[in-house]
Amino acid sequence: MTPHNNQDHKLNDGKSAKFHALLDTLLEPALVLMLLSLVLVVLWQVFSRYVLQSPSTVTDELARFLLIWLTLLGAAWVVGQRGHLAIDLLSEKLSIKRAVLLQGFLVLLMAAFALGVLVVGGLRLVDVTLTLAQRSTVLEVPMGYIYLALPISGVFMLGYCACAFVRAASYLKER
Repeated sequence: MTPHNNQDHKLNDGKSAKFHALLDTLLEPALVLMLLSLVLVVLWQVFSRYVLQSPSTVTDELARFLLIWLTLLGAAWVVGQRGHLAIDLLSEKLSIKRAVLLQGFLVLLMAAFALGVLVVGGLRLVDVTLTLAQRSTVLEVPMGYIYLALPISGVFMLGYCACAFVRAASYLKER
């Protein structure tokens, strides 16, 4: 395992790798389904507006909600694939051990963000909007359900961060 390998979870046969694979198995089909749905909704909007001359009233709002969920859950998946933007100028100049330590620290920072902002803050937002019975304009869906994407994506990010931290710790333990 090196700190720069994006496929480290596949090299580890432990519980961390199995948990990582479980998270991937849950997220990937959902992301594909959301992306496919988003494409179909937007195509229907274009078709109904320009061909039928009668634009659909629900597609704009549905596309917006699908995009919210797709973006947030997609961000969690990208954290799991270690595909997020990173400035690796410092880690490239460090020894492997120090680079892994830095990676572990950065994973803890990501986990703190996911827990504090996405999970805790997201749950508060969901609670407030459900308590106030805020509904979307066209579909009249409770907005709390739309905002559930925040804490759910935060939980997935925490899971992926836990896997990355376990990998980093086991790598350091082996050395």
